[in-house]
Amino acid sequence: MEFRPINRASGAFQQSVTAGAIQQIFRRVYGADARVTSAFELGTGMYNNVYRVTVAGQERPVILRVAPEPARQFRSEQQLMRNEFASVPYLSVIAPLMPRVIAADWSHEVIGRDWMVQSLLGGVPAPERLSGYPRTVWSAFFQQLGSISRSVHDVHGPRFGPLNGPGYATWSEAVIASLEEIAADLDRVGLDAADVRKVAAVVVHESAVLDEVTEPSLLTGDLWTVNALLDAVAPEPVITGVLDFDRCLFGDSSADWTIRMATAKDDERTAFWETYGALDRSPAAVWRGRVYEARHLGAIRLERHRLGKDSGGETYGAMAEVLAGLT
Repeated sequence: MEFRPINRASGAFQQSVTAGAIQQIFRRVYGADARVTSAFELGTGMYNNVYRVTVAGQERPVILRVAPEPARQFRSEQQLMRNEFASVPYLSVIAPLMPRVIAADWSHEVIGRDWMVQSLLGGVPAPERLSGYPRTVWSAFFQQLGSISRSVHDVHGPRFGPLNGPGYATWSEAVIASLEEIAADLDRVGLDAADVRKVAAVVVHESAVLDEVTEPSLLTGDLWTVNALLDAVAPEPVITGVLDFDRCLFGDSSADWTIRMATAKDDERTAFWETYGALDRSPAAVWRGRVYEARHLGAIRLERHRLGKDSGGETYGAMAEVLAGLT
């Protein structure tokens, strides 16, 4: 077996499994006689460990994703792989673009971590392929992304919150719980969470504004360029696949990470709105948008710490601006 893990520091959040563990996983998936011939860890995942695996006798390589050990997971990122698995029935509207789940195991009988085996999608990561096109045709990519996002947001669920639970009767309850979880995680790693708690307190006081959202829409959680694949040879950008829906939730579609990114700059991405439709710009919607930005900033602060990049220092100034607009 040719095994190529990514070498990381012993204290890094992501830690590779062993070659032996991968062999055990695929014996469970394909039977006791299964033999892994190669497993190459990919550097594209920032949460799960992701491997491109070839198994003797199987026509195509597959993708193995391994979740962090339970003790390493933050409260705001609990069991994300299980949440993604729960999203599959709701994401049938974009099924042709998604990898197929071959096997998933939460038993921890093989290794002490959740894992999932998925089909390998064709295509090239969008950040890599998009740069090979002239910017004059980038709008085609964002139009497709807008159409995909619209299809997902038009799906509705039974309650607010993560698909794998917990569920909430109101949108404000789901948002407050999310902010409180992020604050607790920031406390855990020694970062100042006072501004996140101030936002949560404002939301408690003004919960009626959030609760104008009464229908839980399906949110992708993380869909943007890094989670899209493009055709390798098409003369214009063509999305062939979309990945990583582990942060899916039911809520206000304007709270989706995709919407944050689509509104971040006035450039080619404005083509997103040609297929997605107009964004609600009412005073209440603008106020809710500031709450969503605070939630995103808290999650960014936590992620940057988790990845060992920095302490998320730039988020504190941005959060102060958001708080000024909320109060």
